[in-house]
Amino acid sequence: MASQDWLEKDFYATLGVSKDASEAELKKSYRGLARKFHPDSNPDDPGAEARFKEISEAYSVLSDTTQRAEYDQIRTMQAGGPRFRSGGGQGGFEDVFGGRFGAPGSGMPRSGQGGDYGDLFSGLFGGGGFGAQREPTKGRDVISRVTLDLKIALAGTEVSMEGPGGKKITARVPAGVKDGQKVRLRGKGHPSPDGGRPGDVIITVGVPKHQIYGRDGDNLRIEVPITFGEAALGATVEVPTIDGEVVKVKIPAGTPSGKVLRVKGHGVRGGSALGDLLVELTVAVPSHLSGAAKGHLEKLMAALPKDNPREELLKRAKG
Repeated sequence: MASQDWLEKDFYATLGVSKDASEAELKKSYRGLARKFHPDSNPDDPGAEARFKEISEAYSVLSDTTQRAEYDQIRTMQAGGPRFRSGGGQGGFEDVFGGRFGAPGSGMPRSGQGGDYGDLFSGLFGGGGFGAQREPTKGRDVISRVTLDLKIALAGTEVSMEGPGGKKITARVPAGVKDGQKVRLRGKGHPSPDGGRPGDVIITVGVPKHQIYGRDGDNLRIEVPITFGEAALGATVEVPTIDGEVVKVKIPAGTPSGKVLRVKGHGVRGGSALGDLLVELTVAVPSHLSGAAKGHLEKLMAALPKDNPREELLKRAKG
C-alpha cells in the first residue's frame, strides 16, 4: 500500500475504535464487522464486499504492531503539516518531504539523487514497505471426542455434533477405526477472522477395551476355555464371533493350554483390511472333585507317561 493510501484512510474510524484501542478491542470490533459485511452474508448487497475489504485492510494494518506504528507516525506527520499530494497544487509529496528531509543542502537524498522514498521510509520505520498484506489466517478448529463400542467401531457409523453457530455436523466414522484415531472434516470449523479458509472439525475416536474381544492389528483375539479331556483327546468346540455368528473350531488331540488357533475372515473388516479371529485356548482345571472323580483321575495319572513337562525349562535355566 502506498503511503498516500494510509493518509487518506482512517483505519480506526473504519473499525469504530479509538486510537489507543487494545489488540483485544481491535479483534472484537473486526470480527463483529466482518460477520456483518461478509459477502456470503450479503449476496444481494454489492457494497458489502467493498466494505468488507475496507474492514479487512484496516485490521490487517492495525493488528500488526510494526505496521500500526508506521501508520500512526505517518498520520501524526499529516496532522502537523501540509497534506501530501501526488503532485501540483500547494506542494506535492516530494515538496513536503523535500522541505523536511531532502531540501538542497540538507544532506538528505532526493528522488533520483542517490536514494528514493522507499529508502527514506525504510530508514524511518524499519523497512518492509507500507501496508504489506499478511496471509489470511485459518479459522479455529473444533475439537471433539466420541466413544464407540468395539463392535460399532468395527462396523463403522455416523456421529452428529453441534458445530459453530449451532449448526449440526454429521461425520462418517469408517469401519475398522482404532482407539485414538482421528476423523477430520475440512472446512467445517470456525470461520476465519480475516477471509481465510475455515478451520476443521477434528474428532478423536475412543474405543474402550471389550469384555471378550481384544484387537491385535487387523485381527481380533478371544480366549476360549476347554476341558482337560478336550485338550488331551481333541474335540470340536463352538466359538462366538463379534458379529453374532458362532463358528466351530477343531482342537487337535494333545493341544496345550495357550495354543492359538486361527479362524479366517472373522477379524477386522474395513477398507482393505480383512483380519482373522485368533482363538487362544486355555485348559480349565476343575476347582472341586468328588471322591470318585479324584480316584479315577489318580488312576489315569498313574497310567500316563512319567514325562516331566518342566525338564526343558530347567535345562535352559541352567544354561
